[in-house]
Amino acid sequence: MNPHDQAWQRLVTAARRAPADPRDTAAPYGFAARVAARAFTSDAPLSFFFERFSWRALGVACLLMAVTVAADYSLINHNNPAEDELPTEDGAVAAVLDLAS
Repeated sequence: MNPHDQAWQRLVTAARRAPADPRDTAAPYGFAARVAARAFTSDAPLSFFFERFSWRALGVACLLMAVTVAADYSLINHNNPAEDELPTEDGAVAAVLDLAS
């Protein structure tokens, strides 16, 4: 036997010689029935449904955000500053600017 097996055998022998635990380790009367009955009740609070719906809505919102960013990535990552200028010579824009002055 190797040293690990001998150590294991000594540990098992010592455990067998140890006195039994005097405490009662049984569950209280009706404990299993109460746990099972509580698990199968359908009386979930309203906040549970709201929380569940909120997590799903958050997931949908994140998915929509990712799709929107992916679709408009070319607009977000533009490098041409000339396109950022306002067109002041167009008819509708010129009419509004004339009204403002």
